[in-house]
Amino acid sequence: MEKILIVDDSTVQAAQLKSILDADYDITIAQTAEKGLSYASSEDYSLILLDVVMPGMDGFMLLKRLQEEIITRSIPVILITSLSDIENEQRGFTLGAVDYIAKPFHPIIVQARVNTHVKLYKYRKQVEQQSVTDQLTGIANRRQYERYSKSKWDEITRLHLPFSICMFDIDYFKVYNDTFGHPAGDKVITTVAGTLSANLQRATDFVARYGGEEFIAILVGDEAKDVFRHVKHIKQKIENLHIPHNPSVSKWVTVSAGGVTVVPKKDDQYHTYLKIADTMLYDAKRYGRNQVVWFGDDMKQWR
Repeated sequence: MEKILIVDDSTVQAAQLKSILDADYDITIAQTAEKGLSYASSEDYSLILLDVVMPGMDGFMLLKRLQEEIITRSIPVILITSLSDIENEQRGFTLGAVDYIAKPFHPIIVQARVNTHVKLYKYRKQVEQQSVTDQLTGIANRRQYERYSKSKWDEITRLHLPFSICMFDIDYFKVYNDTFGHPAGDKVITTVAGTLSANLQRATDFVARYGGEEFIAILVGDEAKDVFRHVKHIKQKIENLHIPHNPSVSKWVTVSAGGVTVVPKKDDQYHTYLKIADTMLYDAKRYGRNQVVWFGDDMKQWR
């Protein structure tokens, strides 16, 4: 059930709106703008119904605050008001409101407009999700990785925490495709993606399909030796799936992995370390595949 937040200092009006929408939506009521901002920042709402005239911070001021916050700016806001002049309508739309409902309100109008904007919000979220999701595997795609890596690198640089980049590649994948066919190859890619995702479950862990049979993971906060140990564990998990390969190259489907851990400094560039991770992956394949090669904090390769 979609969640709707009603921000209104009138208990009577808020109760009326709740009674109109209660059968179809999960309704939360906030009776001050400050409380409304707190709720909107901490819960996942599909729509906010906001009264314009409130003591202290009014609806226009709250709408401006909601639009300034990254976490709340995408939530559609319908203004509830008796202010019917054009100037106030223009002000509301300029600040980011998606619609107005005038008081006294009619239940059918309220339901129709709320339903419309909740559906539009859900559709927009679905389109946004599809645009950053790899359609075959369901994990993040290259586009989402590009966004995430930049923002996370900047954040970790400020916080002076360890930042790890790890690249995975399915071993002898072309041979697998040539032997078993592309549908089977797609299934292997999906299975490996699922295993990576299942074993990178911390809130700060991130994994994406980098392209073809290659994946990239970003982990923050852990020392190099701990990440190296964890990536070896993931590599073994994939081998332990015992997916048959062409016996001329390998008994089972395996992956090679290469990575680097760094505590980034202000002038460090992300792509410098991405190139190092890629080089470590190349070396893992050059050394015989089905292994992890890491650029350790002692400035040496760990195998």
